[in-house]
Amino acid sequence: MASPGVHRRFRLFRDARVWIALAVVGALLVIAAGVVWLVWYPSYANSCQGPGCVALGETSSSGSPSDTMSPGDATATPTSSPIASASAVATPSASPKTSPKPGIPPGRTGKCPSLSACGFPDASNTGPTITSFTQRTGNATIRQDGQVISGWDLRMGMLDIYANNVTVTQCKILSNGWWGINLRPGYSGLKITYCDIHAAVGQGPDGPGKGSDYAVSNMSSSSIEVGWNDIAGFGNALSMSSGNIHDNYVHDLPTFINAGGEWQHVDAIISGGDDTRGLTIRHNTLLNSAAHNRGGTAAIGLFPDNGVVSNTLIQDNWLAGGAYAVYGGSNGANGIRVINNVFSTEYWPNCGYYGPVAHWNAGGAGNVWSGNVTSEGKAVNP
Repeated sequence: MASPGVHRRFRLFRDARVWIALAVVGALLVIAAGVVWLVWYPSYANSCQGPGCVALGETSSSGSPSDTMSPGDATATPTSSPIASASAVATPSASPKTSPKPGIPPGRTGKCPSLSACGFPDASNTGPTITSFTQRTGNATIRQDGQVISGWDLRMGMLDIYANNVTVTQCKILSNGWWGINLRPGYSGLKITYCDIHAAVGQGPDGPGKGSDYAVSNMSSSSIEVGWNDIAGFGNALSMSSGNIHDNYVHDLPTFINAGGEWQHVDAIISGGDDTRGLTIRHNTLLNSAAHNRGGTAAIGLFPDNGVVSNTLIQDNWLAGGAYAVYGGSNGANGIRVINNVFSTEYWPNCGYYGPVAHWNAGGAGNVWSGNVTSEGKAVNP
């Protein structure tokens, strides 16, 4: 019979083997978890789907829009602090939905099966990404600097903004007024993102059966940001001479006779010139199906109404309709770059009723026309 000491030594040896085996298994589990983390985390971080989310290796330039602030009209008098100076062009936030690089799929002609299939904004990748809203009715005047308006469902009203650094995000606006959102002179820093901005067609202020003029109006001398919005039903949808207009879907622009008894000019984007701060129009879908003899003017209208048109970038957009798809600024226009846009023939064989572009100042300093094609992939030249 073995002595008690032998049994104790055997038990200790057996217990040691158990602990060694457990340690080995634990180490293997740690190594496996590390491998899974290294493979899975980058793809998860780069999946980035929410507004303002930041993909791995990237930084957010403008922060995440707030979904949680309780909505309410601001009635406080503007602060006495100096008005914030506007940057030349606002930097857009991260897109909530990744779009493929814009272009024409091989073999496609005319209208895409869906705009998003061709890499452009449409109803599937613009507008609010939330589903819960607080309903409001009537006009709202905003007077509080820095207010974030989020989650509003504003019906039969418009936002009139007398404040700096206001953000309007994740909202639905149905306007029967002159505009959907307006920034008043002397204020700056407005951002409008992830909203539906629609007009109550036939119920505008010009009279019975009339329309609304502007989805977004910038009366200020500052740049504003307008991005990832679904915009419809206005005569001149986006009216500004400086700012950053990107990733919007502008469509279904109506025709109507305005209060002056004339056909309202219809443009997806209109700029009046006399502004050197810079206007960027990048990666938007701009559709103008209005008939040319009923006010249909342009997808993008750069008009020297107030002075020389300058410092404007038009790049990677899907453009369709108008008398001409683009009005290029006319005599004196400079620094106008029209690059890699698709001129769609979905309404007219020439993209616009008369052609793709008018009043292009080919000899203007810094003017560039490059890489523009029809929806059939043919080169477009001014």
